Amino acid sequence: MRRLADGRLQQDHALLKLGLALLPEARGKGVGTEAQRQLVRYLFAHTLVMRIEADTETDNIAEQRALEKAGFTREGVLSSVVFRDRRWRDGVKYSILRDDIDADASRD
Repeated sequence: MRRLADGRLQQDHALLKLGLALLPEARGKGVGTEAQRQLVRYLFAHTLVMRIEADTETDNIAEQRALEKAGFTREGVLSSVVFRDRRWRDGVKYSILRDDIDADASRD
């Protein structure tokens, strides 16, 4: 990784895995959506990353809704990608591209 003249970081490939857990009383109030929006803005502003991916289980409808409200696009369902509670579960892949954010900004 190296720092460019404008302060942004450049790296060929990086994987950053984050999780967001909210207390029950904080759920449904847009906290998760706003946290995801802020993280996306930060990464696109301070790094050269072109694509951010997110994964969730197919039965986690609240997380899927939060990702979509934060600007992520649903790309598809992956079969048997998470092993939890002694069984394989399907997952949903989401992504957001730098161009998605740039296009949104130009509409403001």
